[in-house]
Amino acid sequence: MNSRIKGRIYGILETAPDGDRASRVFDVFIMTLISLNVLAVILETVDNLSSQYGDIFNTFEIFSVSVFTVEYLLRLWTCTTDNRYRSPFSGRLRYAATPMAVIDLLAILPFYLPMVIPLDLRFIRALRLFRLFRLFKMARYSSSMKLLVNVIRKRKEELIITVFVVFILLIIASTLMYYVENESQPETFSSIPASMWWGIVTLTTVGYGDVYPITAAGRLLGAVIAILGIGMFALPAAILGSGFVDEIQKGRRNLMICPHCGKPVDEDHDPAYDGD
Repeated sequence: MNSRIKGRIYGILETAPDGDRASRVFDVFIMTLISLNVLAVILETVDNLSSQYGDIFNTFEIFSVSVFTVEYLLRLWTCTTDNRYRSPFSGRLRYAATPMAVIDLLAILPFYLPMVIPLDLRFIRALRLFRLFRLFKMARYSSSMKLLVNVIRKRKEELIITVFVVFILLIIASTLMYYVENESQPETFSSIPASMWWGIVTLTTVGYGDVYPITAAGRLLGAVIAILGIGMFALPAAILGSGFVDEIQKGRRNLMICPHCGKPVDEDHDPAYDGD
C-alpha cells in the first residue's frame, strides 16, 4: 500500500505523461507558481509597489515557499521509487546532489537560512536574489527546456572551445589596441585590462562609443576586430542551432505509428516494438 502511494506521488511529481490528468494539473500549477514568483521578484524592485503591497508580496512568498518545500520533501521521499536511487539513505543523497534537486533546494534555501544563521541584513537581501532559481525549475516540467538542456550538454565541448577562442581573441585584441592607442589616449587605454572593455564592446559589435581608437592604426585594427567578432559570436548560435536540428530529427526518427490505433508511439519506450 505504501509503495503504491509513493509510486503514485512520484508519478505526479515527474513530468506529466500522456493521459495522466493529475500529473498534468500539478505541472501547470507549479509552472504558473514559478512564473508568478519571478514576476513578484521583478515587481518588488519598484519602490511604490513594494511599499504599497509589501504584505501581499510577503504572504505570497510564504505560500510559495511552503509549496516548494512540500514538493522538495516529497521528491526526496519518493525518489527511491526510481531504481537509480533505490537505497533509502545513499540513494536519497545521490538524488539530492542531482542538478535539478540542487535547484529545488536553492529555490527555498534563502527563506530558511536567515532563521538558522544570524546574517548581516545586506547579505540577507542579496540572498533574496536566489529566488530566481525557481525559474530554472521550469526545466523539470517543460519539454522545450529539456530539449535546450540536452542540446547544451551534447554540444558542450564545441561551446567551450568557442568560448576559449573568443577569450584568446579578446586578449590579443585588447593587447594590440593598448600598444597602438596608449600613447595617444593614455587615460582611456591605460592598461590591457582597461582596454578589454573596448575589446568586449567591439567583438560583440555593441559599440557604445564611450571608448574608441583615434589613430589610423587603431581604427584599422578596430575594423578588423569588429569583423572577426561578427563571425566568432555567430559560432555559438550556429552550434546550438545545429544541435536543435539534430535533437528534433532524432525525436522524429524515434516515433512510429501504431497500426492498431494510428497514434504516434515512441520507439525507444514501446516494449511491443520489434524493430520491423
